[in-house]
Amino acid sequence: QVHLAESGGGLVQAGDSLRLSCAASGRTVSTYPVGWFRQPPGKEREFLAEIRWSGETTYELDSVKGRFTLSRDNAKNTVYLQMNNLQPEDTAIYYCAQRTVRGGFDYWGQGTQVTVSS
Repeated sequence: QVHLAESGGGLVQAGDSLRLSCAASGRTVSTYPVGWFRQPPGKEREFLAEIRWSGETTYELDSVKGRFTLSRDNAKNTVYLQMNNLQPEDTAIYYCAQRTVRGGFDYWGQGTQVTVSS
């Protein structure tokens, strides 16, 4: 059974940093791409970034480029999202998800809340 678990969220002030973790069980994070998404309050879910089996990373949302960084620890079977210079507009529930052979993000974590105060 595949299980993804996010952690590391919390309440921070503008300009602070957080590192979110996405720990996987039942499947290795290096096998298929793992992505990070977020859903701000009252808004649609946004696709932030993705790390592929090769370690290549792509950042889909312009507002996080240069501030957010993906990394992976294969030994811990965990993907990280380092978020720097957080702003109130980064407030959201953050989710990690993994693609499957079908190509879509079929496995999802439960999410972790990030709240940034001004």
